[in-house]
Amino acid sequence: MSVGVSTATPLPPTSDTNVVTSTFSLVDYVVFALLLVLSLAIGLYHAYRGWGRHSIGQLLLADRKMGCLPVALSLLATFQSAVAILGVPSEIYRFGTQYWFLGCCYFLGLLIPAHVFIPIFYRLHITSAYEYLELRFNKAVRVCGTVTFIFQMVIYMGVVLYAPSLALNAVTGFDLWLSVLTLGIVCTIYTALGGLKAVIWTDVFQTLVMFLGQLAVIIVGSAKVGGLGHVWEVASQHGLISGIELDPDPFVRHTFWTLAFGGVFMMLSLYGVNQAQVQRYLSSRTEKAAVLSCYAVFPCQQVSLSMGCLIGLVMFTYYQEYPMSTQQSQAAPDQFVLYFVMDLLRGLPGLPGLFVACLFSGSLSTISSAFNSLATVTMEDLIRPWFPHFSEVRATMLSRIIAFGYGLLCLGMAYISSQMGPVLQAAISIFGMVGGPLLGLFCLGMFFPCANPPGAIVGLLAGLIMAFWIGIGSIVTNMGSGRPPSPPNGSSFSLSSNLTAVTMATLMPSTAASKPTGLQRLYSLSYLWYSAHNSTTVIVVGLAVSLLSGGMRGRTVDPRTIYPVLPKLLALLPVSCQKRLPCRACSQDVSSEATMFPEKTSNGMLRGSRDQEAMAVPEESPAQPGISPTFILQETSL
Repeated sequence: MSVGVSTATPLPPTSDTNVVTSTFSLVDYVVFALLLVLSLAIGLYHAYRGWGRHSIGQLLLADRKMGCLPVALSLLATFQSAVAILGVPSEIYRFGTQYWFLGCCYFLGLLIPAHVFIPIFYRLHITSAYEYLELRFNKAVRVCGTVTFIFQMVIYMGVVLYAPSLALNAVTGFDLWLSVLTLGIVCTIYTALGGLKAVIWTDVFQTLVMFLGQLAVIIVGSAKVGGLGHVWEVASQHGLISGIELDPDPFVRHTFWTLAFGGVFMMLSLYGVNQAQVQRYLSSRTEKAAVLSCYAVFPCQQVSLSMGCLIGLVMFTYYQEYPMSTQQSQAAPDQFVLYFVMDLLRGLPGLPGLFVACLFSGSLSTISSAFNSLATVTMEDLIRPWFPHFSEVRATMLSRIIAFGYGLLCLGMAYISSQMGPVLQAAISIFGMVGGPLLGLFCLGMFFPCANPPGAIVGLLAGLIMAFWIGIGSIVTNMGSGRPPSPPNGSSFSLSSNLTAVTMATLMPSTAASKPTGLQRLYSLSYLWYSAHNSTTVIVVGLAVSLLSGGMRGRTVDPRTIYPVLPKLLALLPVSCQKRLPCRACSQDVSSEATMFPEKTSNGMLRGSRDQEAMAVPEESPAQPGISPTFILQETSL
């Protein structure tokens, strides 16, 4: 069954107008330079404010004093990359507004982190999300999770830096390696010197630039084609306004269920357990501020998605009245938006520069978050556990050096990306492949008290194997066809074979018109179900191995690392029903979350140092203050 639109998207125009590569005016260069200068200035301001008195907590967690609004905007900016700014309008232009239903998944995708993941992470008073894995399992699981995350981000950040620069170079003639080096160097300097506080405040500035750039395109474009009402009318006439597709088939690329529920797992892997986001939650001054920041992301995400969709509809209407040239119609999908913006804003000095600044803001925010989170996990998970006696001054300096190192590595990965050719698609896909298994690992620990360290490690490996099997299999199958699969609505675009085409093919993969069979059927699983499928694999395999290896018998589970799912569900039942249940004793203790977590002081700190070794409750110890004996999980019965 076809998805999106029922009629073809615009056919290649008959006009054969030559395209002159757009050039920037002096005003455009000034606007673009202001983005870089102001981003650098914000970072340097926070770097030199209190220079010499910075602690490791100030550098990596902004001293845990950030408010909810800057944290919320930083959460939004972290994964609002330039690839998404280019990809969403192109998706709407080609396939219709079905993708807009992705907004339905944002509610659960942000509500669950706010009430499950954030309370557990925040009350443990950790710095790295992977510290949780050591508290719940052991150090080996922590290292496995950390290494997996580092692999994921190192591969991804070079592509995020290179791919938008390549698209910009193809359309505007903007020097490719000048833009790559400029972005990489500026981002490295303010991230390494200023730490998380500099990253968050530059994210706030860059988020505003992204909104302004997209808003300018919507206003100018809709005015030029006759208003948003006319845009909607033209899109409706051409079948671009999609209804709700209720096909439950997970192999169909985009349906309501795929977008609204498959997308929830994708959101959880990004906003629930990804270190870049967890680090922002932990930088909040209070747990309430962290939860409010997660709530505040919801309307921001909806606005961001709606603006991308509106740009796609305006672009479609514009090209109905001003047909594409041959060169434009044969461009890669992610170049459509840049061609459209340069056509639309030609003759309006400063606005093309504003959109390019918007595009590069997306890259800067994503890359700086990657640098900072990588420096944090490297320091906290791989260095400090083995060298616990580092002084604050030495640890702070080493953290800065590590961030600089990752900046140089990012530039190296950008160069490698330029040499990868078709393999680049696999590199981009790795980010999505790894997110699901890591989500499954954290869910296994939080929701299943019987899961043990062997089960966690084997489950993670099984999830990664499954992820790479399906992900790489899908890529190889598509490459074997010799051409990108045709979109389901039957439109035909002659796509360029350059790297940006590969980038877009991965972000918004298409499905073939004919239904595959056998293993190819498995390889055609919608990309939005990847996280759900892979995280479920980790949980199922992890539980099976845990059961076969004796569960948690003889071990003690720290009750702060468990989210009591069953008691929470039982607490929703009427009291009369709870009294009839044999396990009602459990639900009685869940009325106060203080029984699950140790008491906190007025400033949100846990009683006692997080570095104490005795965080698990020994079998012979009496009940500790603030922890109900009911929740001390020992020798879990299987």
